[in-house]
Amino acid sequence: MSVPFEAQAAILQQSAPVPQDAIPVEGPNFDNSIGLQQLLSSYQRIGFQATSLGRAVEIVEKMRKWRLSDEVPTESEPDIYKDPKIRAGTKCKVFLGYTSNLISSGLREVILHLVKHNHVSAIVTTAGGIEEDFIKCLGDTYLGDFNLDGAELRKKGMNRIGNLVIPNDNYCKFEDWVTPVLNAMLAEQKEAGVVWSPSSVIRRLGQEINDERSVYYWAYKNDIPVFCPALTDGSLGDMIYFHSFRSPGLVIDIVQDIRKLNDLSLNARKAGMIILGGGVCKHQIANAMLVRNGADYSVYINTGQEFDGSDSGARPDEAVSWGKIRAGSESVKIFADATLVFPLLVAATYGKAHWEQKSFSG
Repeated sequence: MSVPFEAQAAILQQSAPVPQDAIPVEGPNFDNSIGLQQLLSSYQRIGFQATSLGRAVEIVEKMRKWRLSDEVPTESEPDIYKDPKIRAGTKCKVFLGYTSNLISSGLREVILHLVKHNHVSAIVTTAGGIEEDFIKCLGDTYLGDFNLDGAELRKKGMNRIGNLVIPNDNYCKFEDWVTPVLNAMLAEQKEAGVVWSPSSVIRRLGQEINDERSVYYWAYKNDIPVFCPALTDGSLGDMIYFHSFRSPGLVIDIVQDIRKLNDLSLNARKAGMIILGGGVCKHQIANAMLVRNGADYSVYINTGQEFDGSDSGARPDEAVSWGKIRAGSESVKIFADATLVFPLLVAATYGKAHWEQKSFSG
């Protein structure tokens, strides 16, 4: 009996020619000794989210290395940018966003490295992303389990964030520390006419903590603005609430910050976004990019999906439709838990450059 022609034609259909620049799929070869950087360089050819991570490494490297001095000057440029020294010092502004749970996790130390070494130009986060950094300077957060019983934890004064546990005493220590700072800020408002904004509050707290383990201490030291549109949505909001009864009158103006953030974006020659998670931190940075007709480089890392219409899970192409990411620019979304992939992304870019520089300088 002969093979059915229709079945053979369907199964053995001839392929179109493969493009010459097509990249074969290939994973790392563990028969050979492989270091971290070799492993990371293999990710782009593995496929799926590994390839997205490999692409993110490429994009972040472009953010990291871009200098105006590498561009050909144009007649339309302002005269100030024709000075070679100014051109050499003009870098891509990197806007880093992250949700509060990531500061609760060990990603805090990864973020601290970026801030300490001036790798970012501005930060946007949520209230927990501020207070948890200071609280960790006052008391430890501990590893726990996702399956710990909530009612039992409540009886013991323990608070669970995923598989992390924070003793409630840490928040009591935070109140003891932050209340005198709020008192001093209120006095300066009344006596010297200081108008506080969320970013200036965070800067002041970073100055007061005076602890090199703090992300916002280094943001204060390096004059990196930290924006938090939802400053009261957390323990810091609780402290401000209690303070408003004891010593009413503290005013925190959000208008200053939207002007400051948007101006940073508007005046950037190149702008890149690295955003971990969704919600306020993601939307606020992307919205700031709108005033400059979109970001030049964009890396999203989150586990959200787009099918509920929320911006939190939206892919970069949706932001292109709004003008928040520039059409034709370089962007990628990694569908993954940031605690898994962000340390790898930093290790392959800023971390690698840091150790290469240390080795070179002796």
